Amino acid sequence: MRAAIYFTPPADAPLTRLAADWLGRDAFDGAAARPLDAERAAIVAEPARYGFHATMKAPFRLADDATLPTLDEALASFCAAHSAPAIARLALRRIAHFFALVPDETEPALDKLAGECVRGFERFRAPLSTREWERRRPETLTTRQRRHLGDWGYPHVFEDFRFHMTLTGRVPDEAAAPIEATLARHFESVLGQPLPVDGLALFVEPEPGGPFVVHSRHPLRSQP
Repeated sequence: MRAAIYFTPPADAPLTRLAADWLGRDAFDGAAARPLDAERAAIVAEPARYGFHATMKAPFRLADDATLPTLDEALASFCAAHSAPAIARLALRRIAHFFALVPDETEPALDKLAGECVRGFERFRAPLSTREWERRRPETLTTRQRRHLGDWGYPHVFEDFRFHMTLTGRVPDEAAAPIEATLARHFESVLGQPLPVDGLALFVEPEPGGPFVVHSRHPLRSQP
């Protein structure tokens, strides 16, 4: 089993419903949202397995002295002690070769929260196995990212963190424009709108390679 700490909107949020409809899967109940055509199913297979989310603490195996209940309890305490940031405007972007929903501008409070998540839950993470290290293709990473991978189990943290909610797998250049147009239409009602990052969720992968599901979601403290 692996666990991860993600941001995902509440189960009944309009964005959650839009994302489940796009990905064909709802991570809250694990159910198929609706059948997808073969072309859509192929480009969303990877993000659908992980569930609609933004990574705060990347998937990890639990340390020998850690349990899921103690991790869940720690997440509840963490959320109660940290204020909820907000994204001023949500945007659709192509990052490398995939599409994601991202903040339209840098959100320092969000970046800070992500860094505190990485540090705050490190005690629950088992060290990377050789296979897990190799899966991250360290030869393609910068020196700093390799150091992050060794220290924190994930290369894209702190200075290399970018909040994003993945919508596709790799999209070839020749297919990018029509897929971007389809995504823009599908998510039209939320693009350019604010998004409160009002809670964090504990996701679990019960079996290796299986779909991630929401184990729990805890509200972050409201801004004064």
